[in-house]
Amino acid sequence: FFCFVQRTGIMAEEEQVYDLTNQEVITKYKTACDIANKALTTVIEAVAEGKTALELCDLGDNTAKEGAASVYNKGSIEKGLAFPTCISVNHCCGHYSPLPNEDKVVLKNGDVVKIDLGVHVDGLLGLVGQTVVVGATADAPVEGRAADVIVAAHTAAEAAMRLMKPGHKNTEVTEVFDKVVSAFNCNMVEGVLSHQVKRFVIDGNNVIISKTTPEQKVDEVTLYVRIQNCSASYKGDNSSSSKPTKCTAWMLLSALGKER
Repeated sequence: FFCFVQRTGIMAEEEQVYDLTNQEVITKYKTACDIANKALTTVIEAVAEGKTALELCDLGDNTAKEGAASVYNKGSIEKGLAFPTCISVNHCCGHYSPLPNEDKVVLKNGDVVKIDLGVHVDGLLGLVGQTVVVGATADAPVEGRAADVIVAAHTAAEAAMRLMKPGHKNTEVTEVFDKVVSAFNCNMVEGVLSHQVKRFVIDGNNVIISKTTPEQKVDEVTLYVRIQNCSASYKGDNSSSSKPTKCTAWMLLSALGKER
């Protein structure tokens, strides 16, 4: 997913401007991203055969919470998790964050593991993600279709980043996704959206769709924002399937006292 930071200011009661013209806002973004990256690195280092998804989710959440608790302790600034740690394995595209009594996912060598999580400081979001393969090393590299899809996703993200400039359109990014992954004989997953983010908003209305179909389209918008963070999209066979599983990944709007 891609995350955008809108340059339009949001005025608080004290008339503070929450855009990138405010150095304090930039510092808070950087702080949130540093904490999120540390949590992500901690989870990556813990990925191993025999580990459960629940163990890794707890590790990521706890590391992120500890990092957030160590900063901005003067005043009443909201901070903490912006999105729970998710460990999504193989055919599971994303957002697997199980309840303690429901996790049945145990990692084994060769599993493709997608990790994502988010941290916020004063509602300013740092969202990160990475894909790793259990047991892969320099002496035992990833091969076959798993290697194809990981490189396809990485290359597509890099190509898309080069379009993230004012004046380009979201539809151009979607077209680049398709061209790049097709070169690796892979497909973009249907139904995946990259959202604009704003303060305390993780799923803004302006989006980039990873793959358009007759049933799934979004409004064309011209980019006028600055890129904040990017992680690769995942391989699919033209579609992602929905299963009747319980939703356990919640987007936290802590300043509003709500969950959604």
